[in-house]
Amino acid sequence: MIRPALIGDIGGTNARFALVTLGGFEPHDILSLPCADYSGLVEAVNDYLTRVGATGAQAPREACLAFACPIRGDRIKMTNNHWAFSRREAQQALGLTLFKVINDFTAQALGVPHVTESDLVEVQPGEALPHTARLVIGPGTGLGVAGLFPGRRAWIPLPTEGGHVTFAPTDEREQNLLRHFRNRYGRVSVERILCGQGLLDLYLAHCSLKGAPPRYANPAEVSEAAGADPVARDTLLRFLKILGDVCGDAALTMGARGGVYLCGGILPRLLEWLPRSRFREAFAAKGRMGDYTGAIPVQVVTAAWPGLLGAAEALHNPEVD
Repeated sequence: MIRPALIGDIGGTNARFALVTLGGFEPHDILSLPCADYSGLVEAVNDYLTRVGATGAQAPREACLAFACPIRGDRIKMTNNHWAFSRREAQQALGLTLFKVINDFTAQALGVPHVTESDLVEVQPGEALPHTARLVIGPGTGLGVAGLFPGRRAWIPLPTEGGHVTFAPTDEREQNLLRHFRNRYGRVSVERILCGQGLLDLYLAHCSLKGAPPRYANPAEVSEAAGADPVARDTLLRFLKILGDVCGDAALTMGARGGVYLCGGILPRLLEWLPRSRFREAFAAKGRMGDYTGAIPVQVVTAAWPGLLGAAEALHNPEVD
């Protein structure tokens, strides 16, 4: 009997595991386990395999796991939880013949080609040109930015640290916001604004500039209040407008004429706000290059598990170590 492969998408809070048939991309037996409940990766994987009955003769011998942290060398240390492990030792402990470890946003990017049309929501129509790069970008805990290129043999992921480019204001409001953020952080990257914490910080900055007392204490409260609260609404619309600026700049840098895919946990909850915002205007407003960015299709990825799809893609992708 053919053993399944193990795939996973591990963040600071939860570890999402699944099994996949070798050569396939559809995850099954998906479970999300709290990282805090386990001393490390091996313990979490063993518990997952026991729960889904994939032990003994059914235990996976191949695995690809994506982690929300830098991936380099043998030692992996999670950024936002206590897990740390040696790739070599974990492979040995789990009895794996193949063990790939990739960055979580690389997995997001590699998952995009396997997302169905029903899990894509159009933001800007356009024509995706063949044999050109795609941009995968999304605010979440941070701002992930990656590219994807159709190679001769397989999809080639292009990891970047594009979330840490410098924030560039485009109007007087943003000049004032920049001064506010600079007083707090010094250098201001776009990730300081375009992430969950950034949405809250942007709301607090608007309160400060407008002389209004803050009423909300987390990003979810800000977005939920945007329908009735003018300051929260201004915050959310400004967040999306700045995201449009940044996505347009990244599309120019990447040459992303194959399309822009907006990922992460925040934007699927803001679908009703995107057409009411200046996202599309800001994305295309690139002066002499406006026709270039205005022709690029932009879509929100609403699939529940794109990182797992990407881990399945990476498993036997020769372009992914």
